Amino acid sequence: VSQADCYVSLWLPTATCERSRTKTVRNSNNPVWNETFYFRIQSRVKNVLELTVYDEDFATPDDHLLCALFDTAKLPIERTVILYFKPSPKAKEELEVEFKLEAASGPHEAIATNGVLVCRELCCLEVEVAEKMQQKSSKKELSLTVKGSFEGTQDITLGPDGVVSPSGPTKFHYIKYAEPTLDVMLPKKRRYHPWTCKYRTETGSPVVMLNSLTMGRKTTIAEEKRFDLNVQAQSCNCLCRQDLDMRFGFDLCSEEMAFLGKRKRYVASALKNVFHLQQDLHDQEVPIVAIITTGGGLKSMTGLYGSLMGLKKLNLLDCVTYISGLSGTTWTMANLYRDAYWSQKDLDSHIGEAQKQATKCKMGCFSMDRMKYYNKQLCQRKEEGYRTSFIDLWGLMIEYLLNDGKDPHKLSEQQEALCDGQNPLPIYVSVSVRDNYSTNDFKEWVEFTPYEVGLLKYGAFVRTEHFGSEFFMGRMLKKLPESRICYLQG
Repeated sequence: VSQADCYVSLWLPTATCERSRTKTVRNSNNPVWNETFYFRIQSRVKNVLELTVYDEDFATPDDHLLCALFDTAKLPIERTVILYFKPSPKAKEELEVEFKLEAASGPHEAIATNGVLVCRELCCLEVEVAEKMQQKSSKKELSLTVKGSFEGTQDITLGPDGVVSPSGPTKFHYIKYAEPTLDVMLPKKRRYHPWTCKYRTETGSPVVMLNSLTMGRKTTIAEEKRFDLNVQAQSCNCLCRQDLDMRFGFDLCSEEMAFLGKRKRYVASALKNVFHLQQDLHDQEVPIVAIITTGGGLKSMTGLYGSLMGLKKLNLLDCVTYISGLSGTTWTMANLYRDAYWSQKDLDSHIGEAQKQATKCKMGCFSMDRMKYYNKQLCQRKEEGYRTSFIDLWGLMIEYLLNDGKDPHKLSEQQEALCDGQNPLPIYVSVSVRDNYSTNDFKEWVEFTPYEVGLLKYGAFVRTEHFGSEFFMGRMLKKLPESRICYLQG
């Protein structure tokens, strides 16, 4: 039986997107590596180094021998520390690692954090192909990769007659201090080798350390017969929370705070009438009352209509500041908030419309005309930049079940129903889950209001009209049009 062929993998995700590893020590049960690795870390961020020892195997996946997680905050400054890691407390094998934490020279990285999430400093890399000669040959492709960037990998096509696609510079947004690199896969070339009297295909693959580039200066990184490849790095200049496109924090947004001040007038007046108070309530005496509902399809939808009508008849509806719902009860909320003053009116007309939709024949949602409508809407949504799924189809089916035709309303438009505090503030909730996990093992509550969408668990929120757009390190890098509310219901 041969001895182990061990190597060590190191991963510090807050410092670099790349996993580092030692060389493999062959046929040894007592390997010695004596290799040094350098990581630049941010002291305001929790930096946990993962050390993993593997036994390399060519025929099967490498055997996992040891895994240790180490928080670098435990290290003293400017002192060398030797630590030992074991696969288990009783194991004889151990991994000896020497650490030294030093103060880094150069500028400090500007970060934004709420204690849970971190937004790091970004740079933008522009890559441009400069054609030197036109050829009427077949098209060729360059593959560009910046690992850990927002864009990941992008291709540039060199077409005949000097046509380059995309026509403008190709952009990458990357973390400035994460040791970023640009990997370039150039078009294949056929070269004649006189010694073998054969043609051989060769592929160029330069690697550029992006932090070695001078900011704002165009640099040529590859010179080919047909074209030059130029790059230019720029700072994104987002150095504080106010520059971000997301809200980091666990408090209420400014719009909701303003709403609460306006809503108190309605609540105070309603409480005075219900309890026959002699004096007006002061602001600090006005309670915040919420209606919390649960899901259950049409049953929940009709149940909430009935509950709200009961509160209206008892003159208690104006005592409510928030209404929260999920699944079927959000159908009721979405229909009511089309009317900017629904809670100040009689609910009979709303209930009559809901009754009409709930009792109509449902087979129409499977008609050929409806199927064509679904296909058209899904194609349009894909053209807008969204990744469509069965959830979107289900949302379109709900749209048919609850409406006579297309529902153009969007969640952000419900701000009109809150402008004077005339209605309770609606909070639509859903559960974020993961594949291969039950909801008992993993779930995260997501809150939707007319003002913003986010997860209180992480203290991260985006404007409602920006929900669905793509963000990276707190910056919105790909803006998509706001979804119609039927897709959110789906």
